[in-house]
Amino acid sequence: MKKIHIIFINLIFMLAAVSCVDQLELTNPNNQVPGDFWQTESHALEGINAVYTGLIIDGTYMRMIPALTDGRGDDFHQDTPWLDLAQVANFTALPSTGPVQWVWHAHYQIVFRANQVIENVPQIEMDEALRSRILGQAYFLRGLAYFNLATNFQRVPLILTVPVESEEFYPATASEEDLWASIISDFQTAKENLPVSYNTVSGPDAGQSGRATMGAATGMKGKALLYRQRWQEAAAEFEEVIGLGIYDLVPNFRDNFSFVNENNVESLFEVQFATPDQVGGNTYNYGGEPNANWMQVSSVGHTYAQPGFGYNDFVPSRALYDAFNEERTVDGRKDPRLLSTIASYEPEENSTTVYNAVPWPHAPNAIYPRKYTHDGLGVATESQGGVERSGINYRVLRYADVLLMYAEALNELGRTADAYPIIQIVRDRAKLPDLNDVKPGLSQAAMRDQIAHERFLELAIESIRIHDIIRWGWLYDSGKLALLRSNDVEFTRWSPGKEYLPIPQTELDVNPNLSPNDAN
Repeated sequence: MKKIHIIFINLIFMLAAVSCVDQLELTNPNNQVPGDFWQTESHALEGINAVYTGLIIDGTYMRMIPALTDGRGDDFHQDTPWLDLAQVANFTALPSTGPVQWVWHAHYQIVFRANQVIENVPQIEMDEALRSRILGQAYFLRGLAYFNLATNFQRVPLILTVPVESEEFYPATASEEDLWASIISDFQTAKENLPVSYNTVSGPDAGQSGRATMGAATGMKGKALLYRQRWQEAAAEFEEVIGLGIYDLVPNFRDNFSFVNENNVESLFEVQFATPDQVGGNTYNYGGEPNANWMQVSSVGHTYAQPGFGYNDFVPSRALYDAFNEERTVDGRKDPRLLSTIASYEPEENSTTVYNAVPWPHAPNAIYPRKYTHDGLGVATESQGGVERSGINYRVLRYADVLLMYAEALNELGRTADAYPIIQIVRDRAKLPDLNDVKPGLSQAAMRDQIAHERFLELAIESIRIHDIIRWGWLYDSGKLALLRSNDVEFTRWSPGKEYLPIPQTELDVNPNLSPNDAN
């Protein structure tokens, strides 16, 4: 199957700011302008490819979405000399924090580009089926961008049209209700326009993996509904995903976080990264105006990997490690997800004690991240020759998450007994005993805690935990807050509102209609 890699083009896409300031306007003769573009089918395809570009820069999935979300969860805590990362992780980020601004700008870049596709592609004379797929992808990517903005910034401007260049543009902060309604609507429109698979389509995108599909849009719509506690509607979307019959759990849990078996049967949507050996490039794709020399590498592994392999800016919490050791498998071993998630000294599990074929080089009780690193994949270090060159795709939504969200929706609907077999599908891969045997007859409240535990283990270090904590209201529950503080001392510095990233000061300074959020 062909994998979609980003085509870098200089279009009007590069002006991604959401605020307006007076400045000298210079014309770059090498850039295409609106009057010359949006004329052909090829332009439409290039346009949607440019939207995908926003997913592989530092403010999105190259590094900062994982780092700034994982760092705020109780499964991970900072161990970094970089003050910006430390402040986000301990809930003291400032509106001037650089990486917070990068996240804001990168996501509005996606929104701006997607809006141009949505506005211009309908007028192009082209194949109707291809047009539908391109528009579906634009709605999906805009919905995903706003999903990340809403979950990380709480309240943001909702921009659904292309600003008129000659007019001042100061978008106002949208209500949370309007913001989430737009996210759900975008995923629904995407769902109506996207194919189940690109293996069944004809055209220039035929056979390409990495593009948004109907399953991805349905799953993300269900996730958005779940986050708004619209349990019945969320359950219906998850049932549709399951009913497609094309998703399953891969036998090897580690395959979800390495370059082995990418775009597999468990993946509903993943961001496509690649090494320079695969796609070329000699300039880092950190951001700014893309060009043909950009790499398409991920920096997650380099940021997370243990000393001697990467920067080791974060380490797993001892609470996460202990949670993996609470329950033995049916054959008496440790949960196999442990050594796919955490690098730790486990002599009884593996004679070499680590995936790399070397003795454990750290203190016996030391623990480090393993997800999204190259540990055990035959690569000497994350830098691979002195530069960051990871090509590991980032999994945005996988089937295990869908199953656990479906179980959660069922439990909230009072169908606790029906949640058991759904949860067990995930537990079976980990070879854990039947939940009906070890914890029969759980009440709805007890099942909530069990699902939280299952998600803690299955989805650790996947940019999810802090969003679960927020939507469950744990930070405003004294008992749960005490648990979080015992799991991760960084929660002792949390104060109301600080679970979100602050609105960047640079945006507040230039946009009089932009409101601070509860974190400012």
